[in-house]
Amino acid sequence: MPRPPLSSDTAVAALRDYFGFTQLDVAAWLGVSKAQAGHLETGRRGLSEAAAKALAPLLRHLPPAQPAASPPPAAAGPALALAPPEAAPLAARLDYCQHHARRLRRALRPLQAQATLAARWAALLPAIRAELPPDPGPAAAPNPATHWPAWLSWQRHRWLAQRPTALPPHLSARYHLLRLQAEALETEAAALRALLPPTAS
Repeated sequence: MPRPPLSSDTAVAALRDYFGFTQLDVAAWLGVSKAQAGHLETGRRGLSEAAAKALAPLLRHLPPAQPAASPPPAAAGPALALAPPEAAPLAARLDYCQHHARRLRRALRPLQAQATLAARWAALLPAIRAELPPDPGPAAAPNPATHWPAWLSWQRHRWLAQRPTALPPHLSARYHLLRLQAEALETEAAALRALLPPTAS
């Protein structure tokens, strides 16, 4: 008989969702295997006192959910003495604008997710580092065989140094190009809807 699905409503799952961690990230931070990190995420195993203490600097920075941003207002058209426009070409253009704006927004989502995670790390890294023992520096790695706690602290500082704090320049350029194209099409679509009678749009 197959097992029922396990809940992922755990501290590790919350951290993975908010910070975009992989199970390898969690394993590296805790100094455990990927399999052990998976058990903690699914709730098969509870957090030990040491694991809870290690995760505390990260868990303290999980903020409440933020409301979705409102869409930009539609631009108003000029007031001119014009006859009512023919609907067919406007409706065809509206369909084009809506279709391609949706395509561009889909392409933006992974870039927005990366930029959101980078912003979180940029804001939270100083506070997280402050809760760890002082960093001896990249070249001063303790021997894990004889000084495991010190090595694990050293390793956490190295792990934090690898967190992205900004979208790379080439991806930032792609983000802005896609965003501007999407916004232009959405603005045009809003103006077209305003020109069309309700049944035509």
